Amino acid sequence: MRIGSKLYYFSVGLLLVSLYAVTGCYKFEGDQTVPAYISIQAINLNTYYPEEGTNSSDIIDIWVYVDDGLLGVFEFPENDSLPAVFPVLAEGKHKLEIRPGIKLNGISSTRVPYPFYEPIIFEEFDFIRGTVQPLGNLTTSYLGTVNFAWMEDFEQPGLSIESTTWSDTVIKRTVPENNPIAFLSPDSRYSGVINLTFDKKEYGGNSFNSFETQTPGTVIIMELNFKTNNYIMVGLLIRDNYEVIEKDLLILNQCDEWKKIYINLGANLSLHPMAIDYKIIFRTGLENASSEAQILLDNIKIVYR
Repeated sequence: MRIGSKLYYFSVGLLLVSLYAVTGCYKFEGDQTVPAYISIQAINLNTYYPEEGTNSSDIIDIWVYVDDGLLGVFEFPENDSLPAVFPVLAEGKHKLEIRPGIKLNGISSTRVPYPFYEPIIFEEFDFIRGTVQPLGNLTTSYLGTVNFAWMEDFEQPGLSIESTTWSDTVIKRTVPENNPIAFLSPDSRYSGVINLTFDKKEYGGNSFNSFETQTPGTVIIMELNFKTNNYIMVGLLIRDNYEVIEKDLLILNQCDEWKKIYINLGANLSLHPMAIDYKIIFRTGLENASSEAQILLDNIKIVYR
């Protein structure tokens, strides 16, 4: 994420003109035509592990505000060696606010600033036009008002996911400790693994506990890391009066590397304002009967405010 040759500057300049034309909402009063450029290498998440779990995140873009007006949305390049760079038609000291952005439900068209991460605010940022001002790596954290209804990181032997009565197999912890297939970090030594074979080709599991529904309209997100060579469906079991309703939310498709996803639960739960509580359900079946499959899950969180 570092600025390199003159060719790079030229390419970035063309890209920035396009981005500003499409996403820029903030307008600077005056006749300034030379912008200040800001570069951000990455935004990392800092967590207090005992209460907030691991610092796993997938911040893919930044929502930039200048003097409380939206300047635009700028994506981090897929090439991790390059920064996100954006122009600002401002000079001197102004308020600069950066909100970390994610893809809701893993869909590119539903990019949003993540409502549970702290915005990064510079109350008096000194913009210098005609220069690139690097901010390097920034850090965010969960808002202090965030609640965690469920956290399962598979670090303890007792798991908070139970198999359904029709399931052929179970979800287990990876073995041994620090197995290379697991999601490994300073706070993560194990992951959950589901193995499907010709003899055990169906899996169904749900959260052991039920979670209280919140006031309709409450933002409720489930965070999840996964790596799989077989599809797996994530859904809800909603207890609505005397009826249990199963609702499919999305399918996690095959991926060779660990991915992070933010799943919108609140929108679906709001459709059941009289619901008492809900559980999370996972369901999968062996796609290719002549082979085996391995599904890995980790860092499950249900977050709301």
